[in-house]
Amino acid sequence: MGIGTIYLVGAGPGSVDLLTLRAARLIGRASLIVHDGLVDPEIFALARPDARLVSVAKSRARHTLPQDQINALLVAEALKGNDVVRLKGGDPFVFGRGGEEAEEARAAGVPVEIVPGISAANGAAAATQIPLTHRDHASIVSFVAGQCKGLSEQDWAGLAGKGRTLVIYMGVKTAPQIAEKLMADGLAPDMPLAVVENAARPEMRVLHGPLAGLPQLVERHKVKSPALIIIGEVTASVIATGARTAPEMEFEGK
Repeated sequence: MGIGTIYLVGAGPGSVDLLTLRAARLIGRASLIVHDGLVDPEIFALARPDARLVSVAKSRARHTLPQDQINALLVAEALKGNDVVRLKGGDPFVFGRGGEEAEEARAAGVPVEIVPGISAANGAAAATQIPLTHRDHASIVSFVAGQCKGLSEQDWAGLAGKGRTLVIYMGVKTAPQIAEKLMADGLAPDMPLAVVENAARPEMRVLHGPLAGLPQLVERHKVKSPALIIIGEVTASVIATGARTAPEMEFEGK
């Protein structure tokens, strides 16, 4: 038996019909699927009845498996001759640790293929009708992780402001530090933002407010992950045009 292939597959932002055709085909033929906790259960219905499903879900306080053990699991299964679908929410290379897993596979001599998915940011933008770039409002968009080592030491100066959009992944728990950090870097307290919870899913919520009120917005509405914070004038443009973007859309005044 030869060496199997590791497929790092993006599951998109949630809805099963936002999978790529390549992703759906790989899921449908896989004998082993190693998945994270952001994959919609409906996607598993595409898998073979005899497929092994292994959860390596992570949360802020609990990891089913540390990342190095996930890497080792993928490589070990491939070396046994098994093709492995590593299924990730969003896109494998956008805060998905796909780069680490691909490096581990290559180091072990295991073939690896990357199957891109619609990122959480792109899915949220489409579902909420918030354009990440817009000729009148933003020509630059940046993605940052709000939950990471050394958050306070990171330099975010220039990432948000006039003509820019900043998308923050994993920022719910650190919302107070994020607001303080951005205002300390000179961003106006009344800069508009949107918090998008469960983007592109039926239970999606969209909450609008000013930067200074971000911590209270998250706390008052008990926002939980997965959620994105989108900061910039593009978020106010949706309100101005009257677009209805979700089953629940609320605005906290300045």
